[in-house]
Amino acid sequence: MIGYMTVGTNDLEKAGKFYDELFELIGATRFMEAEHIILWGSKPGHAMFSVITPHDKQTATVGNGTMAAFKVDSLETIKKMHAKVLELGGKDEGQPGPRGDEMFFGYARDLEGNKLAFYSMAN
Repeated sequence: MIGYMTVGTNDLEKAGKFYDELFELIGATRFMEAEHIILWGSKPGHAMFSVITPHDKQTATVGNGTMAAFKVDSLETIKKMHAKVLELGGKDEGQPGPRGDEMFFGYARDLEGNKLAFYSMAN
């Protein structure tokens, strides 16, 4: 259903390096880039994530209640992704662990304050 998600950035180069390192953990790479946007994906035709400088040339801000959620294969991968965000200068928004009986989540914020979720279904 979702083709891609975009979050704003005020420093495309810095955001690009942050997400290059983070997405390396799940095998996603840069799919496309231009002077104002970078998109990452893991397979052609599947969902993508992007960072962009705002078209209106105004400062990028964080959407209250906006969150990008990335489905991964295990709680271990969630822990690695969460730790990588912190290592790269992001912030904790909820330690990795179970949420309910059948799902695991970890929450963090990137360098711009955009909220990220990493999740998997219980095996």
